[in-house]
Amino acid sequence: MSQTSILSTKTLSEEQRQVFLDANFDLLEQDFIEIKNNLFELNKINNNLIFSSQNAVLSLMEQTGWEVLKTKPVFCVGIKTKELLEANGFTVDVYLDYASELAEIITLIYNKESYTFLSGNLRKETLPEALKSAGITFNEIEVYETKLAPFKISDQENFDGILFFSPSAVESYLTNNKIKNEVCFCVGNTTAKSLELNKVKNIVIAEIPTIEDVIIEVIAYYNTEESTEPLDKI
Repeated sequence: MSQTSILSTKTLSEEQRQVFLDANFDLLEQDFIEIKNNLFELNKINNNLIFSSQNAVLSLMEQTGWEVLKTKPVFCVGIKTKELLEANGFTVDVYLDYASELAEIITLIYNKESYTFLSGNLRKETLPEALKSAGITFNEIEVYETKLAPFKISDQENFDGILFFSPSAVESYLTNNKIKNEVCFCVGNTTAKSLELNKVKNIVIAEIPTIEDVIIEVIAYYNTEESTEPLDKI
């Protein structure tokens, strides 16, 4: 039986990569997006912080004097973002898997508070539109930029599955490549929607929007007999 061949549209960690190797998968990694952190002032920050990605947290921690913000309550999207924040001394009051869910909670329960949304240049309108519609006091600071990094995959390469972790990666990949019969494994619904808009039908979405859960879906999909236990240690 031939090896299952997988393309990841971002570089994985050593532990994540090892899961594929242990399961006897053939893995190719290529970054289809680049992240550039911005410098910004910390003097216009409201009472609560909103993060929708780990990239925003990492950018904040490059700013001089960022530690003073650790006393502010945090609302965030994603368990990995929450873990990164807490590992660096922040208190996360609310976290949810998707921006739409976070927007609903804030507008229904925490609508008397003021917020600063630390975001990227390609963020969706979901959170800002919801906060504006509800009349909630907030401002937004663009703390990082996502840039497409298109790359042409050799015509000699054939993959069984492709891993996508953002709509930007989908756009970048499709700049120079086509999706034919590959199964597309997505970190979440927004990424999957980007594929659907490009007429891609063979899509699998992770139950929890993390890289680790995307990997779990891949292993399960191809019915490998290898244990997914190492994922617990990633």
